[in-house]
Amino acid sequence: MRYAFMSDVHSNIEAFEAVLEDIDNYNPDKILFLGDIVGYGPNPNECVARLLEVSNFTLGGNHDWAVVGKTSSEYFNPFAREALNWTIETLTEKHADFLKTTEASAIVDGFQVAHSTPKHPEEWRYIMSQKEALGNYLYLEADICFIGHSHQPVIIEYESAEDLGIYRDSFMELDTEKKYLINVGSVGQSRDGNEDSCWVMYDSVACNVEFHRVRYDVRATQKKMAMAKLPQYLIDRLSFGR
Repeated sequence: MRYAFMSDVHSNIEAFEAVLEDIDNYNPDKILFLGDIVGYGPNPNECVARLLEVSNFTLGGNHDWAVVGKTSSEYFNPFAREALNWTIETLTEKHADFLKTTEASAIVDGFQVAHSTPKHPEEWRYIMSQKEALGNYLYLEADICFIGHSHQPVIIEYESAEDLGIYRDSFMELDTEKKYLINVGSVGQSRDGNEDSCWVMYDSVACNVEFHRVRYDVRATQKKMAMAKLPQYLIDRLSFGR
């Protein structure tokens, strides 16, 4: 089976459509979304509607849950909270009801998925260091776990509970004797210094993963964010992938 993974669209319909067009070229068997379809950006309803059309499995992220009151937004920074409040006012009841049904983690077709981390996924923590990666090893319920949340694509290969390798290769053959934690990056708000969208193809037969980067009309998204009076900081960061 060939699986296309996406995460963190964040109401960016230009990025979302560009990624979906790219995914269509590869004809995956399933499309999975790892959370945060809304938040930050100007098109929450359009993005949720499109997600409902294309996704075979959808997780909820911290922004998705905060919009519908399933989790607290107290820890959100002021820019994220301002965008969250705008999204709450903008999101339709139908789309809010859908977000309420989402889970933060799951087992799908023998692999694990979570928006944030395998360890306590509803606490919305990040894996940004070797120590944090090792702290999640014992919570892996499958040989491979796919995540989002940090907006930074990376492959963590576990040799054991005490040893791991961190890779940022665009393509990697997976060792069936090892375990993996794979961050699929972000569609709508990249944070690895590359403004392009990111998605991942996983081939369970060939046992490999490939990261794809896709250009989109950043300026069009920024113009709509400005019209919606969303925070300038959120508008500017799209240009730099930070």
